[in-house]
Formats: sequence, structure tokens, C-alpha cells
Amino acid sequence: MTPRILLVNPPIYDFAAYDFWLKPYGLLEAAGRLRGLAEVSLFDFLGRSGAGSTRKDPWGRGRFPAEVVSKPDSFKSVPRRYRRYGIRRARFRDFLQAGKALDFALVQTSMTYWYPGVREVIEDLRLLWPRTRIVLGGPYATLCSDHARSLGADLVVEGSDLNPLWQELGLDPGSGPAYWEGYDRLTVGALKLTDGCPFKCSYCATPMIYPAFAQRPVDMVLEELDLLARCGAADVAFYDDALLYRAEEVLLPFLERARSRNVSVRFHTPNALHARFMTRQVADAMVRTGFETFYLGYESASAEWLQRTGAKVSHDDLAQAVDRLRSAGAAANRITAYVMLGHPDEGPDAVEEAMRRVQGLGIRIMLSEFSPIPGTPDGERCRRWVDLDEPLWHNNTAFPILLLGNDEVNRLKQLRNRLNGDLDGSR
Repeated sequence: MTPRILLVNPPIYDFAAYDFWLKPYGLLEAAGRLRGLAEVSLFDFLGRSGAGSTRKDPWGRGRFPAEVVSKPDSFKSVPRRYRRYGIRRARFRDFLQAGKALDFALVQTSMTYWYPGVREVIEDLRLLWPRTRIVLGGPYATLCSDHARSLGADLVVEGSDLNPLWQELGLDPGSGPAYWEGYDRLTVGALKLTDGCPFKCSYCATPMIYPAFAQRPVDMVLEELDLLARCGAADVAFYDDALLYRAEEVLLPFLERARSRNVSVRFHTPNALHARFMTRQVADAMVRTGFETFYLGYESASAEWLQRTGAKVSHDDLAQAVDRLRSAGAAANRITAYVMLGHPDEGPDAVEEAMRRVQGLGIRIMLSEFSPIPGTPDGERCRRWVDLDEPLWHNNTAFPILLLGNDEVNRLKQLRNRLNGDLDGSR
């Protein structure tokens, strides 16, 4: 008997959320391996088409529909409004009541502190489809597996090994691109050329999710790009954690072959690119293949801090990467450097210095707010300030405010806005 499976991407509970090319990629990948083996349907709370908000920027990003909700007790002292982002809960309940209960529900998890949305989905499934088997997978399920089990799912899949999932479903999976055809209307998609990262930055959880760096077959990624184009995606974000690493083996061959296919999509790099690997050849190939936005990892202007946390970039690396992208034809206002805010070893003065250095290169600044992730060296050190066993305290809005104070966080964000505004005004 063919199993019937519902895929669910839950709503977000947080102080802030924005559709920054956000798709449940792991969930869609798993479903793509079930083509022809199962009946699959998708309910994406964060799919903005028809969700009450169709406004978007030129590259497909936009605001989620949102409603203010009560803050958890943990956040009573955080002077921010807490919201639920995504399609209203009643619509999911209507969806469940309108159809026959399916055999399995696969629920994507993402940020650890977004678990209230996962809990909401499980509550509704248990109420309306009590016999449906519920499976959780993704970062929260991996990094906080015991906590995830407490929500009441039947199976929690940890890490990137999906064998427990296939055993639960009683299926021998095939291969194929992610299940992008599950969307009625697709405008934004995602791709990955690699899994994992060769670096072990002391604040990053990637090694706990993907213990080893691995390259994907270029043919497989090109097949997925073709599917995305057929489904209507005009903007495609790369979800790689190390897109430029060994570029001559994967990225450059992919770009050359993608150009020959004449696929009309715009590419984006929301995950930080390693500036050290931005050669002139890579920069030229990316610009020629239709990359529109470039996000570079920088984090700090302190050489000592960079060395201590992973030694993956220096200011000279960043400056050289910017020069190479500009020489290849990338517009300066489409190049952005991430600067970390709220790391326990970086005070406000260091954050300000890093922002001013980025502005000096003529590119935009994005503050990357620190999340104390359990299991990482830097996260574990934060147990002196917060209860890491409560995933809400991994929140990247709440922790910097706790560490630096609300006024200081606001000052730095206002400075970021002013520095970016100065750059905009100079063009």
C-alpha cells in the first residue's frame, strides 16, 4: 500500500522574521527521494503566495504575515514585541479537517528557538489526525533532540542520516531533486552544491549537523536547477555553508554548464561566502552566470578574535574579495558583509570598528546577531548567562540584548542603518 505523507513547514515564533529566500530545503529533499513511492502533499506556513502578503522586493524576498502574541515568560524582560509569523493557525486546522488523515506527517524544524511553531503543528495534528505518525527532522531536532522528543512526535531524526526515516516509512528511497513541484506557485527556490563545511568555527553548529564536508554531483544539481526553472522560480539562493571551497571542482564546472543551459534565474548567496576563496576567476564566473547578491563572511575586525574562532577570513581577504567582485562587474550595493553582534568576546566598540571598516570598502553591512548554540564551544560558555537547555534562550534577538543591553543594541543598529544610508547616498 502506497503511504500518504504530509510535509509541514511550521510557523515562526520570534521577535523578528523575514523571508530571506527561506525554504524548508531538507524537507523538500527528503520528499524528492520519495517520488513514485508515496503520495506527498505540502503545507508551508511560510509560503507567502496567497498567505495575505504578496509584497516582495526585486529578488523575491518579503515580509511574512504576522500577528503579535504573548511573550513566553523567559522573554518578559526583553523590550520587543513577540510575533507569530506565517499562515494563520485556523487555515491549517481547516486543511486537516477538510481531508482524510494521512499516514505520516514530516515536520521541518529550523532554528532551535522556533520550536513553539513545531509544538503548535504537533498539537493540531494530534487533535485532528490522532493516528498520523509524526516525524521531526532538521537543526532543532538534531541540536536539541531530547527537547524535541518532549513535544510528542513519534520519531525525531537527528543529523543528516535519514535511514531512521526510511525505516519508519517502510520505503527504500530513490534519488532525485527536491520536491519543488509541491508548491502551487513557486517564485523562489534554493540549491546546494555541497554539504557541511571544512572549517570548525567555534560559534557554528554546522559540524554537528554535517560532520564531514561533501560535494554533490554536478549533474544532480543541474537537474534540480532545471526543475526550479520549470516550476517558475526566478530567484534561487545557494544554501551552501562553503560554496567557494574547492570551487574548481564543483562551483566553476556547475556555473559553466548552467550558462550553457540558458536557464533564466537570478542567483543569491545568503549564507556567508568565504572571502578568502573569491578568486578573480570565481568572481567573474559568478557575475557572468547571473549572481545578483553577494554576502561575505567577516564577523569581526579583530585579528585575534578571528584567529580564536576559526581563522577563516581577515580584513585583507575581505578587501580583496570586494575588489575582485567589483572588477567583475558586481554592483557595490549588492555586496554585503556580515558583522557579528552579541558575541561574548566582542564588545560594542569592536562591533562598531568592524562596521566602519566594512563601510570603508564601499559595501553594505548586515549585523549577524549571535545565537548561543549548545554543543558549540562559544555557545557552551554562555551557560553563565542563560539556561541553554531551554532553546528559547538561543534566540539571537534576546541574547545580544541580555549581554549588551537594549540601548546599546539599538545604538549599534541605528549606526548600521546610518552607515548603509551614507553609502546609498554616495552613489
